Amino acid sequence: MARLTDLAALGELSRLCQQESAETRSLGLPVSGPRIGVFSLFRLPLGAFRPHDLLYVYEEEDGLSGLVRVERETPRDEWTIVELDAIGLAEAGDIRFRLVQHILRDGAKRGAIRFHVACADASGNVELFMQAGFARYGEELLLYRPPGAPLPDPWTDEEATTALIRPAASIDAVALAKLYAAVTPRPVQRLESYRIGDWERQGSGWRLPRSSLAPILRFADVEAFVREAPGGGPDGTQLDGFLQVGVAKEDQPHYLKILARPDADTKPLVEYGLGVISARTRNGGRSDHGVIAPVRTYEAPIDRRLEDAGFRVESTVTLLMKETVVRVAEPALVPAIR
Repeated sequence: MARLTDLAALGELSRLCQQESAETRSLGLPVSGPRIGVFSLFRLPLGAFRPHDLLYVYEEEDGLSGLVRVERETPRDEWTIVELDAIGLAEAGDIRFRLVQHILRDGAKRGAIRFHVACADASGNVELFMQAGFARYGEELLLYRPPGAPLPDPWTDEEATTALIRPAASIDAVALAKLYAAVTPRPVQRLESYRIGDWERQGSGWRLPRSSLAPILRFADVEAFVREAPGGGPDGTQLDGFLQVGVAKEDQPHYLKILARPDADTKPLVEYGLGVISARTRNGGRSDHGVIAPVRTYEAPIDRRLEDAGFRVESTVTLLMKETVVRVAEPALVPAIR
């Protein structure tokens, strides 16, 4: 495990691995390029480190040549690999594979149910994790709105009410679960396995729905909003959309995540979310380092609505997951047939 005395070496290792080089390997998150690379988001590997997170290093005689950092979500017994770096033209691949294998063994001992990772499909990333037993289950587009583009004015309460947008509450858990089920393919629902209790934990410190950029939310003030269906839909509680906004507290982009029904207009959610960021940065005196938004490929046309608001696709990343439990069919009673 990493020690506090490794701090300087880890910071340099993390920085080097975010630069394009034939002798370094990283996950390539959140996008390629120095302006919003992993090192700029997590400026030091031990920064904002929590007691339940893990950081392991690969040490050789001449110093540190690899690191892996894991965030543990204790309510769901899930681990997320957020950084995996190695240096060495010939040894980098082997170093990273050993680090991943160590994390899987350690997680099995500590009762981890699922391991998540998101990576760019480059430098052998996807092949590495599939060799370790991970399953590839989705892709995300990472869209970025540069800081030079002016943010729209915040919406008034009357405008938000007219657009049926309001803050999310715990009582929306069932409606949010139905919205997620209406948007997400069944194989992905089965793998992510969200429960009603998970949707009740909206707000700061919780990062549902999952995305490749969810780890940056620990450095942000998180707010969640919903857009009600006109008339409440068939059951009176239907939601047409969900909006998660993370206003950055550190030197990083702000975060925007939208979940919406395919037939719903997401333009009001995009404009409202940018207005929330505008209001928080004006009042809090925070710097604007742009806005980054992850959109899964099956969530179109949300990506086009974001592009209309000034976002541009910066990168595409792959989502992978490994389960350590075996799924079995639950016994059930069925009507007898004579």
